[in-house]
Amino acid sequence: MTTLEGAWELSRGETGLAVVSTARADLTVQSTLVNTGLINHPGDGTPVLAFVTYGPVKLRNLRERPDLAVAFRSGWRYATVEGRAQLAGPDDPQPWLDAERLRLLLREIFTAAGGTHDDWPAYDRTMVDDRRAAVLITPTRVYP
Repeated sequence: MTTLEGAWELSRGETGLAVVSTARADLTVQSTLVNTGLINHPGDGTPVLAFVTYGPVKLRNLRERPDLAVAFRSGWRYATVEGRAQLAGPDDPQPWLDAERLRLLLREIFTAAGGTHDDWPAYDRTMVDDRRAAVLITPTRVYP
């Protein structure tokens, strides 16, 4: 059986790149390429798959239909993680989230995906200006 960690490992060489598929309002599928990372959920410590996103349409889709699929590949090997997204951001408050914790969470996800930055204050400003949100995915099914 494939694990969350095993699925994500397929993307390690490409900074966690994965294809995320969500449902639009008309229930057609929308897919996008994102950088993902594995972190512990800031609320309860359980392992989750995470990425950072922005944009009113994508975030609205995730708010209204949080079930999604994330596909990883390396050569001909692949794995899919299905799960439910929880949003944490300026427009998606959580009991365990304040502005400082959000700033650190967005950095944590970025570095978990293999990202580095020469100017963290500039990174933080971009996250605030774009109203970026953390997407925390609790897996319900993982399969090759």
